[in-house]
Amino acid sequence: MPIDPPLLDILACPDTHHAPLDYDADAETLTCTECARVFEVRDGILVLLLDEARGAGTGAGKEDR
Repeated sequence: MPIDPPLLDILACPDTHHAPLDYDADAETLTCTECARVFEVRDGILVLLLDEARGAGTGAGKEDR
């Protein structure tokens, strides 16, 4: 599901640094440009919860789903 560019312009990482997110349409993910956490789009819904994120960052989040 594509995300509207105006929405992408206002989305930010939910962590305290609020860095911009890079969208990967093929993988349906948003990746924080600062902490590298990866947030998924599930069933067309953005999941911007730190507890559900995977990847780098401060070690928080789930590595595999």
